[in-house]
Amino acid sequence: MKLLYLSCHSILEYDELRIFKELGIDVFSHGAYQNPQHLDDMKRPSLDIPYHKEFSDTTLLYPKENLDPELVKWADTVIVMHVYDWIWKNLKKLKGKRVILRTIGQNITNDEGIIRQLVREGIEIVRYSQRERTIPGFADQNTLIRFSKDKNEFGPWTGKKMNVITVAQSFKQRDFSCNYRVFDKATEGFPRKVYGPHNEDLGNVYGGCPDYENLRKTLRDSLIYFYTGTYPASYTLNFIEAAMSGLPMVALGDLLGNSPNFPGQQTYEVADLLKRYEAGLTGDTIQELRKNIKLLFENADLRKKLSKNIREMAISLYDKEMIKAQWKKYLKI
Repeated sequence: MKLLYLSCHSILEYDELRIFKELGIDVFSHGAYQNPQHLDDMKRPSLDIPYHKEFSDTTLLYPKENLDPELVKWADTVIVMHVYDWIWKNLKKLKGKRVILRTIGQNITNDEGIIRQLVREGIEIVRYSQRERTIPGFADQNTLIRFSKDKNEFGPWTGKKMNVITVAQSFKQRDFSCNYRVFDKATEGFPRKVYGPHNEDLGNVYGGCPDYENLRKTLRDSLIYFYTGTYPASYTLNFIEAAMSGLPMVALGDLLGNSPNFPGQQTYEVADLLKRYEAGLTGDTIQELRKNIKLLFENADLRKKLSKNIREMAISLYDKEMIKAQWKKYLKI
């Protein structure tokens, strides 16, 4: 199989390209990994996947909105991450190819209307959460394949740093979707850090932007993870990484976790998962969230229980080998 992968998120790109490489697929990513050994985006390491220099050299001339005809000719399958406009603007070029739109948790009603039109054009839809069915006007899906993480890369949790952390990008600037103010009020007075790019405006709360190795160490060693979600996502990659690390978690409940700007859409599923697996504590008020943080700081037995349960939950839902088997079956390799 020759796979063209159009990416808008470098971390998810890293995770999925590894799977496709392990499945024996010859893949070219029009994204951060177009030259897999020399990256502009260093959130994740380089990858040992084929380097198609001839296509990498033409990406400036042929952006995703106007794909290189030779690149399209080379590929027999095209996976597009979230941005359906890349399909519409290349629709004539893509005729005769197997084209898959891979959702990433950012859809609302307007998006579903456009997806319905893509389905009529023969485009396949791979969803990332069953909660997308709550979007008013939900269009369709061919299958559901969750995001994945390698369980062998995360953990074991030590909790030797007495702090509460979260990982976010441009956290304060993106408060409207990432709930920075909830984090700030809920964790005020506790030892706390925020990791991730573009958070220098947080002052001494900012813990820096660690590379992949040091991020995994930070997740292993921190005491508590505070999960704020990202509207309207069901779950995010930082949730999976914290869970796979066995990091005891306090998360927003359903009321805070679902955006008031998208009435009727109940896509947030983290609170439900943590309750179902007895894997974390949730709250829908600042007072409740603070109470849960305090409880975890004071109760070592509860931390140990939640650490075990959240890692088991993460493996059962997001284990890379399981997700790889699902991609293998769906792509008919």
